[in-house]
Amino acid sequence: MQIILAIDSFKGCLTSEEVEAVLAQVLTFRGATVHSLPMSDGGEGMLEAFISALHGQIIQTKVHDPLMRPILASYGIAPDGTAVIETAKACGLTLMKAEERNPLIATTYGVGELVAHAIQQGCRKFIIGLGGSGTSDAGKGMLQALTDILAPNGTINDVLTSQTAGCQFTLASDVRNPLYGKEGAAFTFAPQKGATPQMVNELDRRARQFADSSARLMGKDTSTQPGAGAAGGLGYAFMQYFNATAQSGADLLLDLIKFDELLKHADLVITGEGHADRQTLMGKLPERILQRARKHQVPVWLTAGQASDRQELLNAGFARVDSITPEGMSIEEAIQPETARRNIQKWINETLNLFQYPK
Repeated sequence: MQIILAIDSFKGCLTSEEVEAVLAQVLTFRGATVHSLPMSDGGEGMLEAFISALHGQIIQTKVHDPLMRPILASYGIAPDGTAVIETAKACGLTLMKAEERNPLIATTYGVGELVAHAIQQGCRKFIIGLGGSGTSDAGKGMLQALTDILAPNGTINDVLTSQTAGCQFTLASDVRNPLYGKEGAAFTFAPQKGATPQMVNELDRRARQFADSSARLMGKDTSTQPGAGAAGGLGYAFMQYFNATAQSGADLLLDLIKFDELLKHADLVITGEGHADRQTLMGKLPERILQRARKHQVPVWLTAGQASDRQELLNAGFARVDSITPEGMSIEEAIQPETARRNIQKWINETLNLFQYPK
């Protein structure tokens, strides 16, 4: 039996590779041929998944975190020179303690430092993952860093006409929100980054003001484009200043690894994420995998740390929808890595026994 493992990370618990390693060990022991594919939709684990798919290398450099503290951050370079940047490595929510989170001051400056470093290494093509940010500065910090590094004493115009001229940026993101307004970055995402209602209003005002000044400067306005509100408006800065295009992070990765070709020889796909619910069907990685697998009539099992809205997910076409966490187990216990590994192992063994596999 040929089984593809294509599972997103269980956020805050296990990486994609770690989840798949547990499953692969059991499935291989039970006689299956397993193809493990590290996965990400542009959020957590994006760098490792994309660089694995592209057979690239990881680079480390000093940057600043959202509170301008020096840190070491990683990005990747593929053999063809494409840079892969997971913006959360420099501006991620997890880089700050809960009590430190304040999107009024959190900055994307470190993202600009990563981009500048890659440009100095000769990179001209970029894949930018926009998930997991702890910022809502509309990318102003990123633009400031690029100016400081690539055009000292100059302006962003100097950067655009010299160092970044000819660069191509592809944004890996499933967010469709505009920059500002009730569906924009501040109102939709800032509360989970520590913003109070008053902060949300101020962040939205700042975003509108920045969009107005940027439109005058660039002679165009991308603030209402789908995805401009991704990563607290960082998507907007890339679109407005660098003509970036946005693409589903999941689809981008699945195309890179030639997933549709792999499906031709598969009997089963197991996908999953930390928490599966009806939002999974809104373009998230398991849903994109399901749509592709259905074209090849390959069944897809969906497993998650927690699975809600199970009937909706089954109705959408998943052959199985399972939660690995036993009833009554607390979230605090369930997200402990060793506990999660045991739960995954128990789930796959029980499921295979149910199907009497191997027969």
